[in-house]
Amino acid sequence: MRLAGPMRAVAVLLLLGLTWVLASSILGGDSSSLVKHFFRGTNEEPTAETKPRRYKCGLSAPCPQKHLAFRLVSGAANVIGPKICLEDKILVSSVKNNVGRGLNIALVNGVSGELLDTKSFDMWAGDVTDLLKYLRPLHEGTLVFVASFDDPATKLNDEARRLFEELGSTVVKELTFRDSWVFVGAKGIENKSPFEQRMKNSKSSNKYEGWPESLEMDGCIPLRAPLEN
Repeated sequence: MRLAGPMRAVAVLLLLGLTWVLASSILGGDSSSLVKHFFRGTNEEPTAETKPRRYKCGLSAPCPQKHLAFRLVSGAANVIGPKICLEDKILVSSVKNNVGRGLNIALVNGVSGELLDTKSFDMWAGDVTDLLKYLRPLHEGTLVFVASFDDPATKLNDEARRLFEELGSTVVKELTFRDSWVFVGAKGIENKSPFEQRMKNSKSSNKYEGWPESLEMDGCIPLRAPLEN
C-alpha cells in the first residue's frame, strides 16, 4: 500500500510522455528530440559544431604558426576613430583613447610580435617633422601598422612619402586629402607590401558627405627570423 503513491506518480509521468510523443508524431514533429528534451530538460549545452568559431582579431580562419593575426579599420569620416588589432589585442582605438586625426601608427617588433609604440600624427594642422623623426630611426624588421582618420595626406611631403614607400607602400605617393588608407609595412622589406588599401576621396562615390567609406583589412603576417650576430 505504501508504493501506491510513487507508482501512481510514475504512471502519470509515463502517460504524459507517451501523450507528448503521440501528439508530436501526429503534428509532424521530431519525437526523438522531444523525448530527449523531456528527460534531459532545457539546459543542455550546445555541441562544438553549433558554437560559432572565433579566431584572433575576428579573422575567418586561424593564422599559421609563427604568424601574427591582425585587423586594421580606418576611421569613418571624422566621427568614428580607427582601430588596430594584433593577436586579439586592441593596440589603437577610441576606447583606448589613443587615436587622433591623421595617421595612427603602431610599431611592433617583427621578431617577437611585441608592441613597441603607438602614436598619431595630425596631417591637417600638425607638423610633418614629427612624423619624419618617428620613421627615420626605425630598426630593421620593425612592423609598421597604419590606419587613417579624417585626413591622412595634406601635410605629407616628399620625404614622408618616400619613407612609407621604403616600408613597402605603393599608394602613398597618390594619397590625397581625406582619402581612407590602411597599411602594414616593415623596415627593410624587400618587396612591396601585400597589405595595403586606399579609398579615394571623391564626391561621386563618397559614402559620407565629404569622406569615402571606412576601410577594413585583416590577414596574417609572418614573424621575422632573428638576425644572426
